Amino acid sequence: MIRVLLADDQAMVRGALAAMLGLERDIEIVAQVGTGSAVVPAARASRPDVALLDVQMPDGDGLTAARELRAALPSCRVVVLTTFGRPGYLARAIRAGASGFVVKDAPPEQLADAVRRVHAGLRVVDPALAAESLSSGMSPLTGREHDVLVAATDGATVAHIAADLHLSEGTVRNHLSAAIGKTGARTRAEAVRLADERGWL
Repeated sequence: MIRVLLADDQAMVRGALAAMLGLERDIEIVAQVGTGSAVVPAARASRPDVALLDVQMPDGDGLTAARELRAALPSCRVVVLTTFGRPGYLARAIRAGASGFVVKDAPPEQLADAVRRVHAGLRVVDPALAAESLSSGMSPLTGREHDVLVAATDGATVAHIAADLHLSEGTVRNHLSAAIGKTGARTRAEAVRLADERGWL
C-alpha cells in the first residue's frame, strides 16, 4: 500500500480527494490536514510515502511545507496539487523538492497515477504547465532586486524595506524601479505579483 498524506485547507476538497483516492486498491490515506504548519507533525506521526500538498493554505503555504517536509522526512515524496496552474508555482515547487505537480482539474485517474509514479521514484509534471514554464525562462532579477521585491510583498514602505535590508532608501527605489521594468509592470505591487507568478521570487 502507498501511504498518502493530504493537505488542503478546503475540507470539502480534502474529503473528496480522500474518498477518490481511497477507492484505489493500492493507496491508503493515512493523514489529512488543513494548514501548512500541520504537514510536518502529521507526517512524523503517520509516516506517509507520498504527501499531496495544496499550494495555497493558511499558516504556511504548500511550497514552504514541501521544503520542510523534505528536510524532516526525506523518504516522503511530495506532489504539489493546485487550482492555480502557474509556471511560477511549478518552478518554486521543484526548488522546494517536490517530485510532482498536478492541477486540481486533472482527471481523477491522473492523480492516482501521479501518486504511483512519484512513489516509484519518477517525476510527474502537468505537461501544459511544463511547456509554459520552459517558455517563461529564467529570472532576470539580480539578487538584490529579488530581495527588495520579496521585502515588498506585504506592501512595506521604502523606508521599511531599506531598514530590513540595511540599504539606503535611494538604493531600494533604484532596485524597485529596475524590477518593475524587468517584469513589465506598472507598479511595485504588480511587479511583485508578476514575479511571483513566474517563479522568480
